[in-house]
Amino acid sequence: MKLLTLALAALLPCLAASSDADPGKSLGSPTAPIRIEVFSDFECPACKGLHEQILPLIMRDYVIPGKVFLVSREFPLAMHKYSREAASYATAAARVDKYQPVADTLFKNQAAWEVSGKVWDTVANVLTPVEARKVQLLARDPSVMGEVERDVDAGRAAGINQTPTMIVTSGTRRFPVAGAVNYNLLRSMLDGLLK
Repeated sequence: MKLLTLALAALLPCLAASSDADPGKSLGSPTAPIRIEVFSDFECPACKGLHEQILPLIMRDYVIPGKVFLVSREFPLAMHKYSREAASYATAAARVDKYQPVADTLFKNQAAWEVSGKVWDTVANVLTPVEARKVQLLARDPSVMGEVERDVDAGRAAGINQTPTMIVTSGTRRFPVAGAVNYNLLRSMLDGLLK
């Protein structure tokens, strides 16, 4: 994911986001014909699979070519003890342009921090000392906590009750894609919407 993020930054220098998407948590062009909002929980094993296996393919095949605007949304589940803390750190990291590295490390090291509770130690490993201080302060900022809550509220309003769930929007049509994703089926759907 890290290499694809760097490639995207090189190919799409203007990574602006629409007004309702955090620009630090969005990739691609907001004018792309398809928008995918990914509601995920950093402590969810299926979300880890989506992040590490499917999103890099979406980046390569659809985001980088300008066909999809990808928006990350937080949806920490109550059953996961540390997921809200992880969501707050990731959202705070977005404010210093470090969402992707933080998301990458949280998913990569999920098995360790979900047992130890050392979410901050995991996050801090990919930040400079200056970034780490900013992220720690921002994670406690009411606006960051409010952004996480708005993501959760948006997910609930969309009827989401599990992670990961993607909301694929093309024009006025919205399609939920919940749970484990088969990339061939998703690709067929996206290609059909692009026709």
